[in-house]
Amino acid sequence: MAFDLDAMIAATADGPVVRVLITGHKGSAPRHAGTTMLVWAGDTFGTIGGGALELQAIAMARDVMAHGETVATTIPLGPALGQCCGGSVSLVIERFDAGMIPVSGTAFARPISKLSVASLAVKRAQASLRNTSEIPNLSVIDGWLIEPIKQANPPLWLYGAGHVGRAIVDVLDGLDVDITWVDTSLDRFPMNTMSTNLVAKNPADVVQYAPANADHLIMTYSHKFDFDLCHQILSQPHRSVGVIGSNTKWVRFRKRLLQLGHNAATTDSVICPIGDPSLGNEPKSIAIGVAAQMIRSRAAQPSAERELK
Repeated sequence: MAFDLDAMIAATADGPVVRVLITGHKGSAPRHAGTTMLVWAGDTFGTIGGGALELQAIAMARDVMAHGETVATTIPLGPALGQCCGGSVSLVIERFDAGMIPVSGTAFARPISKLSVASLAVKRAQASLRNTSEIPNLSVIDGWLIEPIKQANPPLWLYGAGHVGRAIVDVLDGLDVDITWVDTSLDRFPMNTMSTNLVAKNPADVVQYAPANADHLIMTYSHKFDFDLCHQILSQPHRSVGVIGSNTKWVRFRKRLLQLGHNAATTDSVICPIGDPSLGNEPKSIAIGVAAQMIRSRAAQPSAERELK
């Protein structure tokens, strides 16, 4: 979770909004650090876990809306709220107007107390952020909140708008991923997708336009298209490649790719079959397995890219 600059710009377009942020928790709690909720005078968006905690946070947010002063507080989740969690949740509740939203960068650092002057530790943290491109962790240091700014969504290039392709796009809806979807004719795509749809008589021709950190999933209606896509993707920087099919299909593909000059390490990095075979081979089951693989991979190696050897 991170400060979503684009979402906040949209949220403040018609006036101020109050943002409730969980900065930490102890013991059992309904949601973890980084969870947010937006509060307007008569509406809310998102949730920090519901129940009495959320009702109290909304009441505090509307007070912040009226008076403007940031609130940093810790709320015990015990008998006082009629809950039995036994933990506690730390919140920062801030009012935002369009003019006070950060323009760029990897982090948004600000005081959460009007009496908080940047300490030496805060200044060191800010200097460290200026000297690195790494995304920082959410942290509270001596009355200052340092929060990562949400970066561009990871790109996924998906080839084939058949049953499995459609299931994957459906399952990934709502996750932080930018999908470029490629097929041979416009009528193969469903209507009203959130993806960028590209039409190419030969799908491999558009691979050159994919960014170096893209994940690629290949599932066209043609084995020839699938093989040509593998060859083109492995010939340029990429993050990962997955191909729908059987182990037999991949043995044949791998042999031909090695004959074309790709090395064993590069071909061995290709995932085939995609998904989790233990879940079944129905389109939705494959899609769920693909989504799980992507989430685990991104969490383990958030900035990995496979360079050509």
